[in-house]
Amino acid sequence: MSTDLTVIVLAAGEGTRMKSKTAKVLHEIGGRSMVGHVLAAVQALDPTRVVAVVGHQREQVGPHIESLMPGITLAVQDDQQGTGHAVRIALEASGTTSGTVLVAAGDTPLLRGESLRAFAQEHEAAQCAVSVLSGVVDDPFGYGRIVRNDEGDVQAIVEEKDATADERSIHEISSGILAFDAEFLVDALPKVGNDNAKGEYYLTDTVGLARDAGLTVGAFRIDDWMQTEGVNDRLQLAQLGRELNRRIVERWMREGVTVMDPASTWIDADVTLAPDVILLPGTQLLGATAVAQDAVIGPDTTLKDCEIGAGARVVRAHGELAVVGDGANVGPYSHMRPGTVLGPKGKIGEFVGTKNARIGAGAKVPHLSYVGDADIGEGTNIGAGTIFANYDGTHKHHTTVGKGVKGGANSTYVAPVTIGDGAMTGGGAVVRRDVPPGALAVSGGPQRNLERRVPREAAERETAAMGKSSGDEGES
Repeated sequence: MSTDLTVIVLAAGEGTRMKSKTAKVLHEIGGRSMVGHVLAAVQALDPTRVVAVVGHQREQVGPHIESLMPGITLAVQDDQQGTGHAVRIALEASGTTSGTVLVAAGDTPLLRGESLRAFAQEHEAAQCAVSVLSGVVDDPFGYGRIVRNDEGDVQAIVEEKDATADERSIHEISSGILAFDAEFLVDALPKVGNDNAKGEYYLTDTVGLARDAGLTVGAFRIDDWMQTEGVNDRLQLAQLGRELNRRIVERWMREGVTVMDPASTWIDADVTLAPDVILLPGTQLLGATAVAQDAVIGPDTTLKDCEIGAGARVVRAHGELAVVGDGANVGPYSHMRPGTVLGPKGKIGEFVGTKNARIGAGAKVPHLSYVGDADIGEGTNIGAGTIFANYDGTHKHHTTVGKGVKGGANSTYVAPVTIGDGAMTGGGAVVRRDVPPGALAVSGGPQRNLERRVPREAAERETAAMGKSSGDEGES
């Protein structure tokens, strides 16, 4: 393929049918913005230069694109006058005058790098002045039609609103992805007019200019047409989102991942899974989550930007920016907030919430607890119902629990506090001061049983009445 490749990504459109304050190309599917998916495909070509044309809501779109592809050139289309106008602005911004120019749309999230590469290679091998990536669809409504002559050569690309009845019956359509010889493109763009139904400068009009000049025009069909599908509204966004997820899930199953129910399993594009991972129904793996070999996730679990170790088990849990060590167990009904790190063979049990908590190897927080801003040492067991009181109303404070600590049920650790190695806390203890290693911390007084202040006869009548009432209910 050419060593001089310029790729232009069109991302200036308003996207009014999205009815959103967010620019159309920034809407996400599969954990990436739509334009993010396109840029990932473009990067697979290793292009010489990439230009993104921005316009509508460019204060949102421009910085996002630059964050995904540092060094990209941004070309601003203040007035959206069509694709021909946009490409002319892009060429001026990049200074491109030679090599191959590939033009793609920023709202085609299923696009794959290998498809772009194959298209560019076919374009160059055929020595075309202009080539279009085309497809054959059952319902061509809304697309530009590929018009061929009797010999099968491409004559023109006619947009829906400008097409005749015969042209509308054509089922071969333009994807909007085109490749050009740069010298031809630079010469042709100033000749493109706007005498059409929309009053815009259509990039596809360069096809007719190439034919008039006796140059070769190619149309290369892509079998997987959905890769070139664009998004114009929320319905199409959901449809392509489902399709993208189906493709991702199937790819991981072919890589050795067991997915019990593909229909209820969602996996983002940047997730990585090892062979022999098992995903149970209702699992969502989002962001850059990574799951190691033999881990079992689900059912009904959502993990975002989490790292799950080999052989770990996470069931009915929610986690974000958390790390779960090898062989550890989480859930059910656990919430791991950012900064949670669970060591190998550790446990975060049912109805436990954690945040900024480092829980050592083999340590356990089994039941009904909150652990925030804390370090818990290896082998420690935190009693059921324990609360790490980390907030004093103004500032957050840290708690350190040593190794091998045995915490009593319903304890409260009022941060900042340190509990030494091997220490214990009594049931219901409120720990406000440091506990030395090996010590037992208790805070409640001795139990007292107080006699009820009612006559014995009245207490007996009350007990009898309660029993009779209970019996009546049982007979009814």
